[in-house]
Amino acid sequence: MSEKTSQAGKPAVKKSASTAKVSAGKSAAPAKKTVASAKEPSKSAAKNVTASRSEAKSSVKAKAGASVYDESSILHLEGLEHIRLRPGMYIGSLGDGSNENDGIYILLKEGIDNSVDEFSQGFGKKIDIEIKDGRVKIRDYGRGIPLGKLEDCVSNVNTGAKYNNSVFKQAIGMNGVGIKATNALSSYFRAASIRDGKMAVVEFKKGEKISGKVGNAKPGAQNGTYLEFEPDASLFGKYAFNMEYVEKRLWNYAYLNPGMLLRCNGHDYVSENGIQDLLVSEMGGESKSLYKMFSYKGDSLQFVMTHTASLDKFVYSFVNGQSTEDGGTHVTSFLDGVTKGVNSFFKKEYDEKDVCAGLICALKIGLDNPMFTSQTKNKLGNVEIRAPIIKEVQAAVDDWLRRNPDVAGAVEDKIIKNQKARNEINSVTEKQIREAEKSVMLKIKKLKDCRYHLQDGEKGANSMIFITEGDSATGSMVGSRDVSYQAIFSLRGKPENMYGRKKSALFENEELKNLTFSLGVQKDIEGLRYDKIVIATDADNDGYHIRNLVLTYLLLYFEELVLTGHVYILETPLFRVRNKSKTVYCYSEESRDREVAKMGKSAEVTRFKGLGEINPGEFGQFIFPRKEGESEDKGIHLTPVSIQTLKNVPEVLRFYMGKNTPERRDFIVHHLAAEIDA
Repeated sequence: MSEKTSQAGKPAVKKSASTAKVSAGKSAAPAKKTVASAKEPSKSAAKNVTASRSEAKSSVKAKAGASVYDESSILHLEGLEHIRLRPGMYIGSLGDGSNENDGIYILLKEGIDNSVDEFSQGFGKKIDIEIKDGRVKIRDYGRGIPLGKLEDCVSNVNTGAKYNNSVFKQAIGMNGVGIKATNALSSYFRAASIRDGKMAVVEFKKGEKISGKVGNAKPGAQNGTYLEFEPDASLFGKYAFNMEYVEKRLWNYAYLNPGMLLRCNGHDYVSENGIQDLLVSEMGGESKSLYKMFSYKGDSLQFVMTHTASLDKFVYSFVNGQSTEDGGTHVTSFLDGVTKGVNSFFKKEYDEKDVCAGLICALKIGLDNPMFTSQTKNKLGNVEIRAPIIKEVQAAVDDWLRRNPDVAGAVEDKIIKNQKARNEINSVTEKQIREAEKSVMLKIKKLKDCRYHLQDGEKGANSMIFITEGDSATGSMVGSRDVSYQAIFSLRGKPENMYGRKKSALFENEELKNLTFSLGVQKDIEGLRYDKIVIATDADNDGYHIRNLVLTYLLLYFEELVLTGHVYILETPLFRVRNKSKTVYCYSEESRDREVAKMGKSAEVTRFKGLGEINPGEFGQFIFPRKEGESEDKGIHLTPVSIQTLKNVPEVLRFYMGKNTPERRDFIVHHLAAEIDA
């Protein structure tokens, strides 16, 4: 994918309808796999132990072939070995770069984070980045890592200056693991530090040191740190950096650090107005704001907010420069504070839903010791910040409204409109829901439900519903699923295109009404019954069309399900390659060709186009988590559906699902004809 040109000072690059994307919603080609297996490091192979006759007599009888569990079974892994063996604990999924949360972007992020932390401490205003042929180079002009500790800082887990709050205040990287993970999961890794004319360099291969030296730097070389790495293809598979995903991350760094210049592959990313530029970019211009934006900056809390004519609420939240896409206590506290500030000014008791409908804001906080829910830092868990944030936001909003009576009037007008709109929607849907409930009753014919749901606590935490096309695909799943947490909803074929239809139309369409009740979101998304909504369609044009129709239904009426990460695409194998002794399932043509070469002339290749072609005995291995030690062709492969840029969603839906047939036809003829699967 070609890179987009970005110029200094411009918050974003506007996309046309033909290039704007909703991730995983493509209809021209099957999604790439996003889960790969980690290979065990060669140094950590376990020893086989044979029990003595005396031990065997005294032990309880074990299953035939079971290993003996004694002192020699306990393995000690060094830090980087453990990261290679269990990469998911540190970077989430591995992936091949087709999803913005894939591991290669986490490795890139960890390298850039350290340079951004230098800028945030007042050292170095520029970061040079190069991404070419899968290799990443990052150079900052900060203080440089102390030369004598360079090797430890990039290879010794739990060593780093980020633990010292007197040196690094509110740093992004806090646990001392990030850059070590980049080192461990790279086939080649090089770090260099320049300080006052001296230079230290250390090189690694798959986490193992191969060289290191300290000496004089080149005359005139500026202080700073240099990183170079190449993600390990034996772990990530055939990967590629999607520069659109990279660009999004770089703009976030620029928005959160006004005045810092990031130069990547010759393009500059810089923002003068910080998170205000972020809002302007996401809205598609300041003209979408109902009043002049409110910008507030405290010691550790900063936010910019406004209302748009929409009823949807969007909060872009960050902690120490880290995007917290899943929100957390800072977001809920902020929204509570906004509501309390509005009510305190107007002396009313407006509902938070009405105060915040149409609200779009960017929130940035700084913490010395943030507690995230995972190494990927998508959600904040600090509970002690709740009361202080509510108090500060409430006071700021109240004071802002008092000083801006014209804005106060616009805010209250918006709240009243929100109330009326919500009441109208509720009055229509409540009546239709009651009528629909009578027709749906307790049994939905096309739903094969599971035993536990989200409302059942821990037992239903991993619950999922597969939305399939036709009875043949459903039959394969029914025979292999785990009925405790896997449900199936079978579509009769292509569902109705709901673009341009009001929500009340859902309850006039029998199939989508039943799907809505199956999901439990007929009243609001708080009733969602499953953690994952998995679209499982065939790997052909009809399957992609059905996928897009389901995504249109979800984005139009239940967009928050997508925003909060509940929607996925199920990837099923495209090919089966087998001979008399071995069967392998492949998710790409490259994988197929590789397996055919291994098996030779006796290889038999089957192309799967429909889910119904896979029998239950085979299907089971593709809808359950991969077991430890199994190869990457086993286990469920899910691609999360994410919205890349909010302002583009309406235009994407209009272009692909609206009544613009000639325009869309011309686009298909000129751009997709070569990819049609005849």
